Amino acid sequence: MVKKGAGESVSSRLIIICLTGMPGAGKSTVASSLKEKGFLVITMGDVIREEAIRLKFDLNDTNLGKLMVQLREEFGPGAVAELVVKKIHSALTPSHKADKAILIVDGIRSIAEVVVLKRVGQVRLLAIHASSHIRFVHLKERGRTDAPLSQSDFMERERRELDVGISEVIALADEVVSNNRLTIDQLKVNAFEIVMKWIDSLKLKT
Repeated sequence: MVKKGAGESVSSRLIIICLTGMPGAGKSTVASSLKEKGFLVITMGDVIREEAIRLKFDLNDTNLGKLMVQLREEFGPGAVAELVVKKIHSALTPSHKADKAILIVDGIRSIAEVVVLKRVGQVRLLAIHASSHIRFVHLKERGRTDAPLSQSDFMERERRELDVGISEVIALADEVVSNNRLTIDQLKVNAFEIVMKWIDSLKLKT
């Protein structure tokens, strides 16, 4: 299922932009907008959903949350990122590997995951922040099968995210975008400008 250390090096020319933030902060909106602009996007939540499908689990918030914790307990705090590294190897074409490739990873939850991704590329970490009230509304509105059914479900999900170390990774982000008062378009523009600034800076280093 998860093999630690698999694929130690893709290329020092790979730029990995990582998105982090509490559930409902706006990470998926940013990731989708970057995908529309042509960036290759890997979503960590989708990696967990694929594993849940393989294990024939129902795709609800409880099962996905338990699987996320189980993977980390069994294979270490960087377990989900190890699965992402495998997807990176399969997703990058020969032309990607020959040139400066840029990849977006949505859903970083711990410093251990950042460490895993730093084995295969140059990493920058962007945190999206929003209040708990706004995030709860966002999660209900997007209507996915793993959306919280109630405030108590939401708080349980919050505790689970905090337990795996997401507060530390948010605190250590290279930049933070506050999404409390932004429109969707403003969020997309702000995030895109930061990402392009990082890409330009990292390209100059090689």
